[in-house]
Amino acid sequence: MRHPPTVDSFGPGGFRVSGLWRPGSLLVVADEPRSWSPTRLVDLTPDDFAPVIAAGPAASEFVLLGTGAVQALPPPEVRAALRAAGLGLEFMSTANAAQAWGVLTQQGRRLALALLTI
Repeated sequence: MRHPPTVDSFGPGGFRVSGLWRPGSLLVVADEPRSWSPTRLVDLTPDDFAPVIAAGPAASEFVLLGTGAVQALPPPEVRAALRAAGLGLEFMSTANAAQAWGVLTQQGRRLALALLTI
């Protein structure tokens, strides 16, 4: 049975994931949370999504990207790389993405989560 991590809260500099504070940005692939090095949307590259792309559509229907304090369009190279890998992309503010993650995982959806810290 699947047990996706919960994003319990977030604040300046990190996220509380399944009860544990994780500083910095967050990437969840195949329900495994990990630290993620990007801190600004403008600096994102396709390489930042290598773990998601490697896991492929079997692990994730799409990537849910939290873009920081406000919703903003991810770089075109990132959008193109995910599309080429057969992965969808939904993006919104980090706060909204963290909340949507909980709803979508409760529905049984398979997705990757990428949250830029605020």
